[in-house]
Amino acid sequence: MAESEKERLVVVCVEDEPEMIDLIKLILGRRNFKLVGAVGGREGLDTIRDKKPELVLLDLMMPDMDGWEVYQRMKADPELQDIPVIVVTAKAQSIDKVLGLHIAKVDDYVTKPFGPQELLASVNKVLGLSLD
Repeated sequence: MAESEKERLVVVCVEDEPEMIDLIKLILGRRNFKLVGAVGGREGLDTIRDKKPELVLLDLMMPDMDGWEVYQRMKADPELQDIPVIVVTAKAQSIDKVLGLHIAKVDDYVTKPFGPQELLASVNKVLGLSLD
């Protein structure tokens, strides 16, 4: 395996909009992350179980299984409970942010629309990477 392949960190993005997955793939791909997209909560949970990523980017508002349910199922699974989660959502109300971060203990929260630097800063912070 090539040195650059080995260093790529796997990130699973669970989102119901394929365009958003493409955008995040573009942003993180430049920074040596391997982004795996999953459309919807059920597919997302299956993908997380299969890939065991270093990080999950999780949308909350999805039709088949919402992000909170995906998050709760991850935390109930000993193989998945230690994977950090960044919630990426259009729900910008501050009460949601407080509830998400403090009650559910998500690792961070990014509100759509976001800029590339905001997303990268959150990913780097949660994974403990430098911001070079």
